[in-house]
Amino acid sequence: MRRPGGAARRRAGSERGVSAIEFVLLTPVLFFLLFATVQFALYFFARHVAIAAAQEGDRVAREERANPNEDWSGDAVAKANGWVDQLASGLVGDSRVQPPGESGTPGTATWTVSVTVTATVHSLWGDMSVTETSAGPVEQFVQDPTN
Repeated sequence: MRRPGGAARRRAGSERGVSAIEFVLLTPVLFFLLFATVQFALYFFARHVAIAAAQEGDRVAREERANPNEDWSGDAVAKANGWVDQLASGLVGDSRVQPPGESGTPGTATWTVSVTVTATVHSLWGDMSVTETSAGPVEQFVQDPTN
């Protein structure tokens, strides 16, 4: 005499341990996705830090460049480095502020800031470098020709 549900019971018994195998196979994929998400979040954060630092250094340079008595270059480098330290202290690695230079357009200053993003897993991807540039016109005071 057959018991009801015997075939279903045999089929279920042959699938024992399948969820454990699926867990073992999917766990590395989930960890990779988790670390990749954190790494790219750090990358985009470092990109925003580099943009903000370049813009702030450029802003200081453009304001102070017209006055020959001020150390506008040193002030702007210090301001850009200060922004990197303030916004991303401990989250990004090495930061480098490229000395200011004239761009192709006369009277326009260009600043470049590079920031190194520390990798979450060095064997998957190495440290990434983010470089951002900001440019703008140098403030100039011009005498009124009617006086």
